Amino acid sequence: MARHLFLMALALLCLTACSTTMTVEQFKDQEPPFVLEDYFTGKTKATGLFEDRFGNVRTQFTVDINGSFDGKTLTLDENFLYADGSTEFRRWEIDKVGPNAYVGRTEMAIGEAEGETAGNSFHWAYKFKLKVGDGYWNVKFDDWMFLQNDGTLLNKATVYRWGFKIGTVFLSFRRAEDAQVSTAEMAAE
Repeated sequence: MARHLFLMALALLCLTACSTTMTVEQFKDQEPPFVLEDYFTGKTKATGLFEDRFGNVRTQFTVDINGSFDGKTLTLDENFLYADGSTEFRRWEIDKVGPNAYVGRTEMAIGEAEGETAGNSFHWAYKFKLKVGDGYWNVKFDDWMFLQNDGTLLNKATVYRWGFKIGTVFLSFRRAEDAQVSTAEMAAE
């Protein structure tokens, strides 16, 4: 039994030693440069979905975001509309604490979210009280955003509970003026 446990621990150690951990530094030369407060100042629209750990889409949603930046704090007012017709409001206050470093707060966050940008990427991690049914789960978000050349911002957030992946959130953001330009371009074709 002890030998079996030792072999399992050794296999787990090998698996974790071989895995890679993505960092924003890997994207420092990627274009276009992503400046969080520039992108989210004004109106932004997002569409997204939540996929559970088995690959089943559990919900789809849209988010209308109004953002303002006062030189230190980016405030994001987010209005969610879920496929079942339910709604949710969330306000993020995100302080710029360095050239590429951010700290954010929202009502359901447990502590502060910490993030940084490099190149076209933004990564932040935070703990959150996620409403599930009639209760709340304490979860951890590992959140990545990548700005594309056409102005689309792609977001993938992996959600963990007790250290186990429970699902992934996928979002696509468009700034209001970018969406209007794209619609006009499509109409012209």
